[in-house]
Amino acid sequence: MRNYKYFWSLLPGLCTIWGNYAGGWWVLTNLIFSLVILAGVEWFFPEDNTNEKDENSIIPDMLLAIHVLFQVVSLSVLVYSIQSGRIVGGFVIGAALSTGIHSGSSSIVIAHELIHRRSRVWQFLGKLLLFSAMNVYFFVEHLRVHHKWVGTERDPATARRGESLYFFFVRSAIGQARGAWKLETERLKKEGRSGFNLRNFVLASMLLLCLLVVLLYFVAGWTMVFAFLVQGFFAHFLLEYTNYIEHYGLKRSEKERTTEHHSWQTDKVISRFVLIDLSRHADHHYYASKPYHTLLTYKDSPVLPGGYASALYLALLPPLWYKVIHRRLDDYTQHHA
Repeated sequence: MRNYKYFWSLLPGLCTIWGNYAGGWWVLTNLIFSLVILAGVEWFFPEDNTNEKDENSIIPDMLLAIHVLFQVVSLSVLVYSIQSGRIVGGFVIGAALSTGIHSGSSSIVIAHELIHRRSRVWQFLGKLLLFSAMNVYFFVEHLRVHHKWVGTERDPATARRGESLYFFFVRSAIGQARGAWKLETERLKKEGRSGFNLRNFVLASMLLLCLLVVLLYFVAGWTMVFAFLVQGFFAHFLLEYTNYIEHYGLKRSEKERTTEHHSWQTDKVISRFVLIDLSRHADHHYYASKPYHTLLTYKDSPVLPGGYASALYLALLPPLWYKVIHRRLDDYTQHHA
């Protein structure tokens, strides 16, 4: 039954598409569903720590393709509704936030799975999802830096103890963008090319984004440009929030192999199946090539105080987050000293 439970992950996309099409107060559908309902009820939902898996099922890959379609449709309907006047005034902000939540909590999660695939087709679709969320660095930085240096000072996407979510958001986003640019320019330099070359993934992505923004302006005006930028910013914030809680305060030496001890995990049902087992992050870093529907839970991994949805409100309040997470971090560190 594990693979069928992943159909839950389609609910935010359905809420976003419906809200963007219906307009009015309906634009808040996904915002309320994801950040209020899911985040609230997750505290009361049980864990599912079973490790059953069906590696040969077509359902996991089929769901990935549906998610790509949902992202394209949700943004297209947003453009249509703003251009046609279905969404006006303050409802534009609500629609942009709901769409950004889908981009950050669904599409970037799917992109994360796809860029780890060896198939060029899957990787292209992963890049497309990242592009739709206005992310130009994750493909380069995540694969070539984060997985290599997670838990060390060399990884900007690892949150340090005592670092607030807000400070981390700025440091991590800037650090990853700079890192991705440096990696691409160094790669091109070794090939005898200038860094200011369309073969530079970061530069090419930025130019394409500028072209897209211009196109959106001509199709639906400044209102659509504003909505697109807002959804992209919020998607980035949710991405960095996820990075924040996945490795907060966990350290390793640069010579130490990444294991199940260097990532926080949670088996909360909602986080597991709405986020296609991204919450089993310890196993993902232990074996990065594993498809999401085969990831395992580990008894010795550090466990988050809640799921990815419910922990958001802890992280938004740094004193409360520190009080809860530091106790768990200290207990875990002492136990595995």
